Amino acid sequence: MSFAVKEIFYTLQGEGFHAGRPAIFCRFSGCNLWSGREEDRKFAKCPFCDTDFLGAEKSGGEFKNAATLAQAICSFFPSYTHPGYRPYVVFTGGEPALQLTEELLQELGRCGVETGIETNGTLPLPKGLDWITVSPKAGTKLVVTSGSELKLVWPQEGISVQDFEQLDFKHFFLQPRDYAGQSQATEDAVRICQDRPLWKLSLQTHKFIGIA
Repeated sequence: MSFAVKEIFYTLQGEGFHAGRPAIFCRFSGCNLWSGREEDRKFAKCPFCDTDFLGAEKSGGEFKNAATLAQAICSFFPSYTHPGYRPYVVFTGGEPALQLTEELLQELGRCGVETGIETNGTLPLPKGLDWITVSPKAGTKLVVTSGSELKLVWPQEGISVQDFEQLDFKHFFLQPRDYAGQSQATEDAVRICQDRPLWKLSLQTHKFIGIA
């Protein structure tokens, strides 16, 4: 199987449980909830999407098999060794579950890599992931109902935090949307976290400090 990759880059995770942690991101092209074209945004299940997942950057492109993509990802590892350090690779998109395979995870596993995914949860996931982050979108049906963290972008019309509290996740995060009403969204999210302490606040710290 070949893989269409928008980009691979090394940065700090900006959101959720692992915020601040160094990570290699592999951003796959394509999504099942939006074409990625601006003229189609009004039809998207997540019209607030802030990610460009079309085409390919210099680090991306078409990878003919799992071994070549794993090699490209591993080339971004820092030259650092420590008994407590494992390189962390995050698969994102678009929707990474459209392309991620068990074979690719096995290839990376041979390098001692820890792997995570950021998914909308509407498609089944391959076995072998170490960390699963599900970000539900209004108007979709969740297939992935358990994992490491559920990160709900807030607000979304037609859904509430109560819709997800019975699901089997270790951590629940509420993340204010990045839009004109963000100040009110943040205020509401803080109040919800205080009223329903299962939830913790997630902020997009990478945007605050100006990194990818």
